[in-house]
Amino acid sequence: MHKERFIELYKQHIHREGAERLLEFLLSKSSDFFTAPASTRFHGAYPGGLVEHSLNVYDCLVDYLSRKRVQEDYHMHYSDESIAIVALLHDLCKVNCYRESFRNVKDENGKWIQVPSYEYEDRIPYGHGEKSVYMISAYMKLSREEAFAIRYHMGFAGNEESRLVGASFEMYPLSFALSTADMEASYFIEGK
Repeated sequence: MHKERFIELYKQHIHREGAERLLEFLLSKSSDFFTAPASTRFHGAYPGGLVEHSLNVYDCLVDYLSRKRVQEDYHMHYSDESIAIVALLHDLCKVNCYRESFRNVKDENGKWIQVPSYEYEDRIPYGHGEKSVYMISAYMKLSREEAFAIRYHMGFAGNEESRLVGASFEMYPLSFALSTADMEASYFIEGK
């Protein structure tokens, strides 16, 4: 269901040169995008969590950008293509980084048991948002605002220098909108 909706939205909205090749990669055996979790233990820590999270961020971003205040007072207007690119692909950096594992936890009786878990092993340690920009750029060109939005989608919750996050939000409002959508999806839709 999530895979089909992702593909439908991708094909409906993303048409720039290289987009088809990027989708082919995501669908190939070289990518686990549609089966990967979104995190090791928090939001979307289950098979398919990454694609589900990407769709949740898309829905939250579309909703945020449709608000009257956002459009009339903040003058935030973006193409359907830009919205789809930044939301659906913001966490591309997580492709092929998770492996199934176990961790020890105490059960309700205080006895240690092993439970399924994920470990994060990044073979391309290029950072988070910047790695997503890097991976997308291998297939298609991003606008400067799209690149900054993806780069700083973690907002102040990431490891980025706060001065740079603030500058990105001020210069490229899509950065703020995507960060807001990512946090909404992570904490309210997918949170525990």
